[in-house]
Amino acid sequence: MSRNRHPLFMPLILVGGLIFGFGLAYSHMARPEVVLDFLQFDDLGLLFVMFGAAVVSGIAFAVMPRLRDRAPLTGDVYGRRLKSLDRNVLIGGGIFGVGWGLSGICPGAAYASLGIGNVTILWAIAGMFAGAYLQGVWRSQRTAAEAAPTGAD
Repeated sequence: MSRNRHPLFMPLILVGGLIFGFGLAYSHMARPEVVLDFLQFDDLGLLFVMFGAAVVSGIAFAVMPRLRDRAPLTGDVYGRRLKSLDRNVLIGGGIFGVGWGLSGICPGAAYASLGIGNVTILWAIAGMFAGAYLQGVWRSQRTAAEAAPTGAD
């Protein structure tokens, strides 16, 4: 990633986050009970929200590289970063899904939920931070163990 970012990069990230949060709150997707109703197939409104986001993102990802060779705010070259479907993706996705199902909220919507006054969501946010921290510790220990010499030299 380029170090010479446009001066408006961070303010525009903030504006994008505000729009995202407002959209989640406006569509009621920042309310865990609505998300849980979706997961139980009682209210499929979340499908329309997700479809709308996918359409806008898909158009942007398809059109922007044809209009410009570099991202306007970072100067980075457009490119695809594909993550292979491996064991870590499947396990991580499964864990994420269980957390989403138990709390009724995903990380982005959790912050938006704070904005609509759902203070008890702080428990879920604390759990997200703790889980991310523990995964980082686990990965660091695993990497260190793999890098350690395994025999007498």
